[in-house]
Amino acid sequence: MSVVFEATIKMQAIKGWYIELKDTLDERVAFCLSVEELETKIEEFGAQYGGHVDEVRWLKDDNVLPHVMDEVRVKMAEQRDKIEEKTGESIEETAKNSVV
Repeated sequence: MSVVFEATIKMQAIKGWYIELKDTLDERVAFCLSVEELETKIEEFGAQYGGHVDEVRWLKDDNVLPHVMDEVRVKMAEQRDKIEEKTGESIEETAKNSVV
């Protein structure tokens, strides 16, 4: 069993972007208004699988504009930097070392 979540960047008419997180195994869905909220939901969803998540697959709706993608990328990089500073480990290196 492979634990795969889908994170889809979507647009709201008035409030801007959000990320829809979907657990592909049990079809749970969460709507995240920030990268921090997404991180929390991934942890919550992953807890059902003992904290093990094989992949977070990124998608976007067709109407997501390039500047929105840039904003999300910047926020994801900032969040990654915070996690790496907190743990003292590189996320990329940790992911590479955990591949079987």
